[in-house]
Amino acid sequence: MYKIDFHHPVSVFFVGIGGISMSGLAEILADAGFRVSGSDRAHSALTDMLEAKSITVFYGQRAENITDDLDVVVFTSAIHPDNPEYIAAHEKGIPCLTRAELLGQLMKNYQTPVAVSGTHGKTTTTSMLSQILLQADTDPTLSIGGIFKPIGGNIRVGKSGYFVTEACEYTNSFLSFFPKIGVILNIEADHLDFFRDLADIRHSFRKFARLLPADGCLVINRSIENLDEITAGLPCRIITFGTDSTADYYPEKIIYDALGHPTFLLHSPDGQTRTLSLQVPGEHNVMNALAACAVSDYLGIDREISKTALHDFGGTDRRFEYKGTIGGVTIIDDYSHHPTEITAALKAARNCPHNRLWCVFQPHTYSRTKSLLKDFAKALTLADKIVLADIYAARETDHLGISSETLKEEIEALGHECFYFPTFDEIENFLLENCINGDLLITMGAGDVLKIGENLLGI
Repeated sequence: MYKIDFHHPVSVFFVGIGGISMSGLAEILADAGFRVSGSDRAHSALTDMLEAKSITVFYGQRAENITDDLDVVVFTSAIHPDNPEYIAAHEKGIPCLTRAELLGQLMKNYQTPVAVSGTHGKTTTTSMLSQILLQADTDPTLSIGGIFKPIGGNIRVGKSGYFVTEACEYTNSFLSFFPKIGVILNIEADHLDFFRDLADIRHSFRKFARLLPADGCLVINRSIENLDEITAGLPCRIITFGTDSTADYYPEKIIYDALGHPTFLLHSPDGQTRTLSLQVPGEHNVMNALAACAVSDYLGIDREISKTALHDFGGTDRRFEYKGTIGGVTIIDDYSHHPTEITAALKAARNCPHNRLWCVFQPHTYSRTKSLLKDFAKALTLADKIVLADIYAARETDHLGISSETLKEEIEALGHECFYFPTFDEIENFLLENCINGDLLITMGAGDVLKIGENLLGI
């Protein structure tokens, strides 16, 4: 594997530089003096930001973008072997790294790299911990899988030994990392286009946990089934969080305000308690906050600072994000694209003031929809009104015989009304005709479903 020497900057080309993670890595390398360039399909806010930092971006992925003066090419798992730039790099013999391999090498340059993993909650928990470290004036380097408003994007380059990043299990990316502190929020069936089954996923998380050194720490959800299979024999310190007193960190006396924001008593392993109030809704965010507190306590951050930081934390883009109100209808956008995430988001929504709860859901990938079809149907019935958009294919092609109409039939079989429209225009017209004053509308999914709410609001 090609090794990046951060003391000797070279020329690096990113295939798909406009992605949320790739743009962040590009910015870090550029800040370190590397000659950075890359390509993407079209202009975006992220590519505009990179160009403003004098990073060259080519629009359209073409073989001629791969020039002989490049030292290394970086690509993601979304890049297929028939990509012209990928082919050109190999034909020219230019070394290649995956995004995860580059990120792993980057982590080695920091004294305290923290990697936040789990099927759900990575972006929010990483952002919570980032908020704490920022307010503690630790000057961290941050790599977040979403837009985090306090840093004006998804990346922050600091000068301390703290480095915080998300650790995604898809294609076993996180096994290329070198964390000192690891977090496992949860382990559930997902990405079954890559993993064989849940057992295969658990095996990968076990490997991730084994990456931690003896002087490191694993923060892990106590409620993960058969936890010992993940933690047995690890040389590092293990700290648990969970819903009850069997965990090192657990909540008590959870109450919700009129907007569904929780306040609770946090118990720590030293017997101390503190009252935390969050500005993000739902019990799932209580769990995310527990994990963030466990890490910050382990790092020795003042607990009053972590308490204040979590109270100030306003969420990240597309995580139960308030978009606006029109005609008395409140519109929220949420990134949830897994049944567990949908359940958590809709339960949180039910704690918010509303007349009827509408969910406009865009399934994400054919493989996920097919493998978790019944779970999706059950989760969505927590909404009063369900509207389905077409499946967002992402990296896949349709060869599984699954569609949003299949999901609609499954929901109706549970005795719940469901509507499906093949275009966003049709969905928007339907909502304009049927939503009334006092309704709460959530656009939900990892694709471009947020455009529906934005179009309704005229933003």
